[in-house]
Amino acid sequence: MDDFEKSASEQWLYANAPGFRGLPDQDRRAIFDFSFLWSLFEAQVMDNFAQAQAISERVRGWDAGNRIYPEVYEEALAYFRSRYSLNGETTDHYDYLNLRRSDYPELVGRVIRGESDEPDDSMLCTLMIVWRLRNNLFHGSKWAYQIRGQLDNFTHANAVLMKVLERYGRL
Repeated sequence: MDDFEKSASEQWLYANAPGFRGLPDQDRRAIFDFSFLWSLFEAQVMDNFAQAQAISERVRGWDAGNRIYPEVYEEALAYFRSRYSLNGETTDHYDYLNLRRSDYPELVGRVIRGESDEPDDSMLCTLMIVWRLRNNLFHGSKWAYQIRGQLDNFTHANAVLMKVLERYGRL
C-alpha cells in the first residue's frame, strides 16, 4: 500500500508512532479490527459499560441461564494457555497482561495453569484476557514494545469478540 492509499491518520501514524511503520499490514489490521469489535461488544453486550466486575456479572448470568457455550472461548483459551503458561507455571507473557486486583487474577491464573476447566471460569478468564489486551492497548502499555508480536493475541481476541457478539449481542 503506498502513501496515496493511506488515510491521513495512517500516514501520521507511519510518520510519528514508534514502530508503526515496521508492523506488518496484517498486524495493524488485527489491531484496527479489535478497536471496532471492542466498541461493538461494549455497546451490544455490555450496555455501554464494560469493566471487570460487569463482565463477570454478565458471564455469571449466562452461566445461571445455562448459556455458556465452549465454542465461544475454547480455541482462544487454548491459545492463551499455550502463551501464558508452561509446565503448570505462568510465563513472562502472563505478567505483561498487567492483571489488576479487580481483574480476577486468581481465577485467570487457575484457568491458565489448567487447574480449572469450569465453563464459566473459562469464559470469564478468556474475557478477562481480552479485557486486559484492550486496556493495555488503549492505555498505552503496548507501545512500550511498539505493539510488536501481537497478531495472534488480537486475532484470537477478535474471534472471541465476534462469537460473543453473535451469541449474546443485540445485533
